[in-house]
Amino acid sequence: MFLDVVPSHCSKLLDSAYNYLVSHGYINFGVAPLIKDKRLVEPNTKGSVIVIGAGLAGLAAARQLMSFGYKVTVLEGRKRPGGRVYTMKIEGGNKVAAADLGGSVLTGTHGNPLGILARQLSYPLHKIRDKCPLYRLDGKPVDSEVDAKVEVAFNQLLDKASKLRQLMGEVSQDVSLGAALETFWQVDGKAANPEEMSLFNWHLANLEYANAGLLSKLSLAFWDQDDPYDMGGDHCFLPGGNGRLVQALAENVPILYEKTVHAIRYGSDGVQVVTGGGQIFEGDTALCTVPLGVLKSGSIKFNPELPQRKLDGIKRLGFGLLNKVAMLFSHLFWGNDLDMFGHLSDDPNRRGEFFLFYSYATVAGGPVLIALVAGEAAHSFESMPPPDAVTRIMQILRGIYEPQGIDVPDPLQTVCTRWGSDPLSLGSYSNVAVGASGDDYDILAESVGDGRLFFAGEATTRRYPATMHGAFLSGLREAANIAHYATNRALRAKVERNPSKNAHACASLLADLFRDPDLEFGSFSVIYAKKDLDEKSMAVLRVVFSGPAKKAQEGSRPDQQHSNKLIFQQLQSHFNQQQELHVYTLLSREQVFELREVKGGDEMRLNYLCEKLGVKLVGRKGLGPAADHVISSIKAERSKRKPALTPSTLKSGTSKPKSGLKQRLVRKAKILRNNGPSPPVSRDGMVKVVQLNRDAEVKVGNNESPPKPVVNGGNGSIPSVNTGSGLMIDSAPNLNVDSGVINPSNIHNTHLVPTSNAELDGEMR
Repeated sequence: MFLDVVPSHCSKLLDSAYNYLVSHGYINFGVAPLIKDKRLVEPNTKGSVIVIGAGLAGLAAARQLMSFGYKVTVLEGRKRPGGRVYTMKIEGGNKVAAADLGGSVLTGTHGNPLGILARQLSYPLHKIRDKCPLYRLDGKPVDSEVDAKVEVAFNQLLDKASKLRQLMGEVSQDVSLGAALETFWQVDGKAANPEEMSLFNWHLANLEYANAGLLSKLSLAFWDQDDPYDMGGDHCFLPGGNGRLVQALAENVPILYEKTVHAIRYGSDGVQVVTGGGQIFEGDTALCTVPLGVLKSGSIKFNPELPQRKLDGIKRLGFGLLNKVAMLFSHLFWGNDLDMFGHLSDDPNRRGEFFLFYSYATVAGGPVLIALVAGEAAHSFESMPPPDAVTRIMQILRGIYEPQGIDVPDPLQTVCTRWGSDPLSLGSYSNVAVGASGDDYDILAESVGDGRLFFAGEATTRRYPATMHGAFLSGLREAANIAHYATNRALRAKVERNPSKNAHACASLLADLFRDPDLEFGSFSVIYAKKDLDEKSMAVLRVVFSGPAKKAQEGSRPDQQHSNKLIFQQLQSHFNQQQELHVYTLLSREQVFELREVKGGDEMRLNYLCEKLGVKLVGRKGLGPAADHVISSIKAERSKRKPALTPSTLKSGTSKPKSGLKQRLVRKAKILRNNGPSPPVSRDGMVKVVQLNRDAEVKVGNNESPPKPVVNGGNGSIPSVNTGSGLMIDSAPNLNVDSGVINPSNIHNTHLVPTSNAELDGEMR
């Protein structure tokens, strides 16, 4: 649609936007034929990923990663895919139907990726009708006026609770929603009759169903923090059950079943996942999509242990329980005009027991009715014998329909869930418990191990927790994150790998170029191509760190950073220990000149470099291709320069040595000395002690007496050496070089500028 209207010069921008949308799963995800045809690029071109769990999150991530070119292995503890989304075929008599025993309702279709999957598969969705009659204990329908009155009062209580938490501020984080609602109900509902109390408890049970948690444990402050992100549109059932989506997502995905994970080891070199029986699976990256209940149980051992921040988030978040009883009947006795109906209880502790019935007759392929068990009742239901549960349900159904003259047959088949006892789930879905907040969902979503171990699932999505689409979206999200980390890791490896063959040559080249920098100030030196006069042209900046600086002694100049004693110590450090750090960056020449003008010394220059210019200082290997281009141009330019013959060269008669001799002599720094008793003073009254980079020579002497011949590639005794990179010692006639000791008491008015490493040939003289 856009290709024809976007200008050609914007095509790269369009490509970038398109690639972003694809990689993050906003478009072109799922199981459409066109997507599947283009899905399988060359396998294992970008590394291997182990996905733990074949639920919606794991399957979504696996398909995305496969389309990106990763080798994917999915480990699933069950004998089937889907996790907590489980569509079971129920058979009885001559009837066969499908019932969703786990996630069942698509909560909103606007933007819901599961709705998009259904459209890709040409599966129609069934809108759940809003009509939901409620029945009293005696089976009679609740009076509609009373029903409306209590519902209005209940919603008003929720509004009051919302206002209360605003008034309480942070204190509300330690208060439960249930405590607030019951307090308000006691104040406002003193005259409530038993029917109204039962209705109120039914609404509480419905709220516990929506949150899969006890109201006494839900956070007053944040229980509804995800409400602003609810998907719009209708709530729907998928005919045939959500297992159809699972099967489509699992197609052609390599899933290994009955592989229960016991341990996950992760580190800079990859991951190892240990399953039952001690089988080990290795990969570059792992994605953990197990339910929050499993993480809470600690049944998976992480090595190293997860960060305390994540452990605390796992502990704070709630993980609730919802159970179901699915029943297949011989015929549809409850009518086909309802998708749901409710039943009241007179016992507040059992308010969630079979409080709501879903009719699946329109979507299951047979007369299926599902009874929900929420709240406290869901926990006690775990130990209730299935025959007792069915007996209780049949009493409720016959109490509702037999007074209407409708015969209620025994079910042909029944299935009871036990999600809380299932070791691979240990609950149903997450909620914000007292003391937790939406931040904890974000914490659970954080990767660990520097991009080696990732997490997905409904408990890792702040906006869409406790939903099937939330789990699916989290899988798409983590596939994008895994690809992002892997790409950066590959780039780092490429940078480290490419210069490895010529690492010494590259370092030597840079050192050679910085032996004669184009600009120096403080600990900073710069090289650039002089033929390029453009202020925007790039230059290479080097900063040298040579140990901590101490405060200047009293009486010294403000910019004098080193005491005489420290100078001597650093001289020893430079020559003997060679402990220095060189870091680099690329700057425009204009920025270089700005940096040079910064007042306040090296510290202020560094601050300006990092804070104002936003520059990161890196090692030689981190400079990248752009710097390589600049360095190459500088090298090419300098190689064209012819070495000039200086007067001292002519006077000494030094000739150019053979290349082998030159290399041998200049690989190490030397200190050359006069044979006289003390070094004469130079024309400017200064003795120059010049400390150079590696491959340099250092000379102490003056320019008035003829120096001894020095082999230096035809450049004589280096009268043109840039002394700004070394050490200036003013007026020090008693400096004794022959003795091997520089007397600090004879050195004053000094300023040391750190330089690169230097080596001595033999002892220091």
